[in-house]
Amino acid sequence: MTRLQAVFWDVDGTLADTELNGHRPAFNRAFQDCGLSWHWDEQTYCELLSIPGGKQRVLSYAKRQEMVVDPALLERIRQSKQQHYLNFVSSGAVSLRPGVKRLLMELARADVQQWIVTSSGESSVKSLLQSFQADLQGIFRGMVTSDAVNRHKPFPDPYTLALHRSGADPEAVVVCEDSMPGLQSALAAGLRCLLTPSPWDRELEHCRHQAHAVVDHLGEADQPTVILAGPPCAQRRITLEYLQLLLSVPLR
Repeated sequence: MTRLQAVFWDVDGTLADTELNGHRPAFNRAFQDCGLSWHWDEQTYCELLSIPGGKQRVLSYAKRQEMVVDPALLERIRQSKQQHYLNFVSSGAVSLRPGVKRLLMELARADVQQWIVTSSGESSVKSLLQSFQADLQGIFRGMVTSDAVNRHKPFPDPYTLALHRSGADPEAVVVCEDSMPGLQSALAAGLRCLLTPSPWDRELEHCRHQAHAVVDHLGEADQPTVILAGPPCAQRRITLEYLQLLLSVPLR
């Protein structure tokens, strides 16, 4: 059987609950700083999350408002939002999803490569990583962020680049994702995908069957995983053994 060589992790909604408690309020503070009357409530933000990347969301929302955002204003929003996001992360407002730390540590002990592959900017990702506990520092071999590719998820480019940089065999990689664009990106790159769906991504209801496994979360001893699709999980937690099992599931 092929040995698991690498796990590619999405960030927002997969590693941590960053969207509603981190990025959304940070955007709203940035809009105030830049003299904009915009306010993204949870419903509006959940709708915008179908668009990968903060810059693209701002431009899409501006178009709805029949407003043109010039590059200088866009950069001011980006810088302000990043600072507010860092403040929210540092305050502990953003937490890892259940089972994430446990699985990160298990994979590290087994010397499985772990990479971040995200549509977020590098500075946002680094801010989140710096908030992790000391035993998680340096756990990722590298990252592919929105700054590294021209085409973001759902295009395969982020995962194709991660494969190139990691040197991993596509047959020996599992992707952890939470959204429709992420699932599409992983599948387009020819990779197996474990999906932990975010509740805001309603499109997933119609096509999450395309994932190689779907779970509510990765699971803890007191929070067992519910398998929504894919192979059964005897331990009721997603483990290295389960990810290894996914390598035997045919590629979609």
